[in-house]
Amino acid sequence: MSSLRRASPRLRNYFKQNYIPQICEVLLCGLLVTCPQDPLRYLEEMIITIMKNGLESLLWDMCIDPAMKPKIRRLSETYLEQLFGLDDQLMTPELMIKACTFYTGHLVKTHFCSWKDLTIPHTNEDEIMVEKKERAMKYNNFRLQKYVFHHWHTYVKAQKEQLKDILLRIQEIFHYNKLISILTKWRDKARHKYQKREDELLSQHEIQLKKWRNEMKYQRAGKEQVIPPEHSLSEDSFVGEIPKCDISLLPERAVLQIFFYLSLRDVVICGQVCHSWMSMTQIGSLWNRIDFSTVKNMITDKHIVSTLQRWRLNVLRLNFRGCFLRLKTMRSVSLCKNLQELNVSDCPTLTDESMRYISEGCSGVLYLNLSNTTITNRTMRLLPRHFHNLQNLSLAYCRKFTDKGLRYLNLGNGCHKLIYLDLSGCTQISVQGFRNIADSCTGIMHLTINDMPTLTDNCVKVLVEKCPRIASVAFIGAPHISDCAFKALSTCNLRKIRFEGNKRITDACFKSIGKHYPNISHIYMVDCKRITDSSLKSLSPLKRLRVLNLANCVRIGDKGLKYFFDGPVRTRIRELNLSNCTQLGDAAIEKLPECCPNLNYLNLRNCEYVTDTGIESIINIFSLVSVDLSGTRISNKGLMILSRHKKLKELSLSECNKITNIGIQAFCKGSLILEHLDVSYCPQLSDEFITALAIYCINLTSLNIAGCPKITDSAMEVLSAKCHYLHILDTSGCVLLTDQMLENLQIGCRQLRILKMQYCRHISKEAAEKMSSIVQQQEYSPNDPPLWFGYDSEGKPLREQQDTTPLTDTEATVKESTYNSEEEIV
Repeated sequence: MSSLRRASPRLRNYFKQNYIPQICEVLLCGLLVTCPQDPLRYLEEMIITIMKNGLESLLWDMCIDPAMKPKIRRLSETYLEQLFGLDDQLMTPELMIKACTFYTGHLVKTHFCSWKDLTIPHTNEDEIMVEKKERAMKYNNFRLQKYVFHHWHTYVKAQKEQLKDILLRIQEIFHYNKLISILTKWRDKARHKYQKREDELLSQHEIQLKKWRNEMKYQRAGKEQVIPPEHSLSEDSFVGEIPKCDISLLPERAVLQIFFYLSLRDVVICGQVCHSWMSMTQIGSLWNRIDFSTVKNMITDKHIVSTLQRWRLNVLRLNFRGCFLRLKTMRSVSLCKNLQELNVSDCPTLTDESMRYISEGCSGVLYLNLSNTTITNRTMRLLPRHFHNLQNLSLAYCRKFTDKGLRYLNLGNGCHKLIYLDLSGCTQISVQGFRNIADSCTGIMHLTINDMPTLTDNCVKVLVEKCPRIASVAFIGAPHISDCAFKALSTCNLRKIRFEGNKRITDACFKSIGKHYPNISHIYMVDCKRITDSSLKSLSPLKRLRVLNLANCVRIGDKGLKYFFDGPVRTRIRELNLSNCTQLGDAAIEKLPECCPNLNYLNLRNCEYVTDTGIESIINIFSLVSVDLSGTRISNKGLMILSRHKKLKELSLSECNKITNIGIQAFCKGSLILEHLDVSYCPQLSDEFITALAIYCINLTSLNIAGCPKITDSAMEVLSAKCHYLHILDTSGCVLLTDQMLENLQIGCRQLRILKMQYCRHISKEAAEKMSSIVQQQEYSPNDPPLWFGYDSEGKPLREQQDTTPLTDTEATVKESTYNSEEEIV
């Protein structure tokens, strides 16, 4: 049997606890000494004997006949304990005698050697002492050498480090001077290039303006314009011969992309140009979408019917918004079997009978807009019977159907596929009506209920009980909605919320949003007076918030915005509207570049504590596209700083009294891609900034200069000559403008769509009527500007006029009281 010394402790403990070595020892000793004839029988008898006597009384010779037992002294240890490794050593008397003998001899030897060393004197002590001195001197010299070498090594190492630092410093100075030289050359070259570009722009501006004036002169004289031969085509970027291009040669996809941007009227006009253009307008996919609302004042029912009959198989989308339709016309709509979208909003002649014809012929409609019509419960009964696939339904401002009509939505196949529902302005709907909607339209995801003062929390609760898929809600103009509605909506996975003008919404609502709506992306909470800084703290954990609009929430300040920036929401935010949050200042705005690097739109309108210091931090948001700084304390210095951004496309500076022409000119030089500019009610601006705008910002599409009385026709002439992409123009209160401006706009700004000319007394009514036929929307008034504009009909400030005009005591008292009352009203 092999030794078990290397066995695991667990196995060895098992052997020890169950007396296995003792049993084996007893049996083996009995077999070896007795040598029975039948060993198995002997072992069986011995095991029975051991079991009777117990394991505690085991002896190694208990299985041996007493006559055969050896006459030796009994030891506590056994041989099998050594075999099994249960004891480290086996001690016998012989070994004890040997050990004592060895120990005694070792002691004698050790003491004898010590006595010998003490008793026998050394004969060569002098030699030993000399040897020790030599060794000590060698050791001392070695220590001195080591000490000197150590100091020398430290000195050399320090010299090398110093030399290395000197070399690095020399290299840094060399690279620094090299960079200064390169930067100086680059700056000089950039300045030269910038100056050259500016000179080219100015020279080009002069050439274009000269040609513009020549063209205007020839047009006024009724003659054809003759371009002088000295002006080459390379110099002419405004007036010149346009190379001929036949678009009929383009691929069909390109032609469709061109005609898709035209209105129905323009497409019809293009079809009358020539035969090739007529064939291009007859492409079937071009008539998939027909918008009759743009020509509602000139098109007749006959043309509508003929158009629908011809293209009935191609029409997918129809828009009759605001059209006066007869019953015969609505019957022709039923011929469009493939119709998917139908907009008949604001149609005063739409009746239930008309909807019956449409529903019977157009059962595949997905989008249906019936807002602001006179439909009743009869139409509501038709919807579930015929429009089985209806997904988008608008019943806004339809007040002739009742709760009973909403119950019809569950008839037949029902409107169970409805996703979007608009019930704005339907004040006749009660809680029972919303319960009927919940019973039939359980799949609603987008809910819009604006302008509904009768909407309460109970209406929202009964709707949410059976509509758990609601993802966006809009409750603008619902003053009775409170925090309880948001608690009920917590079962839905909301992603967009729109509220406005609600005084019952508190910070508890935002706590619910931060806790129950982790996927929300749009929050539109405007004019909610009870919202404080703690609301922004509740929104900071949201990870998917993209748009936050808290305009007119006057109790929000820098502290709340800092809380908002502490969470993960700051890196995802794209649009931030904090207009009229009057407690905000530069302290929070300075953190925007670090916390919101992906911000695109920023609105700080009327945040009067925002100064040029905050503007300096805004320019570090490189993704910023649109900024509204109206009513802030920005000055010319801030505009010069903002001009370094280079990527701004929209800028609003309304009512910024500290800016002048110098600041606007500096901004225009650095913002060549500017598209929208609002400098309304800045009376200190004059024609100079318009000239700079026309030279550098030729891509301008929207301009608001209302309340700028110093603007004249010469500035608008320059603007018309250069900014040909202008779509929106507001010149209200520009009292020095005349009919000449309209003539220039008609020729230069042919893409103009919206024109506002309120309080322009020098513009005649005849010229305004002529211009109204060109633009889509126009506002005109020849009256004098109101007092809150701050100047009179000649553009002079009212305060100066009051100071220069002598008044009697009674007149002064009357006028002062009048101004005070008007200022209080404003």
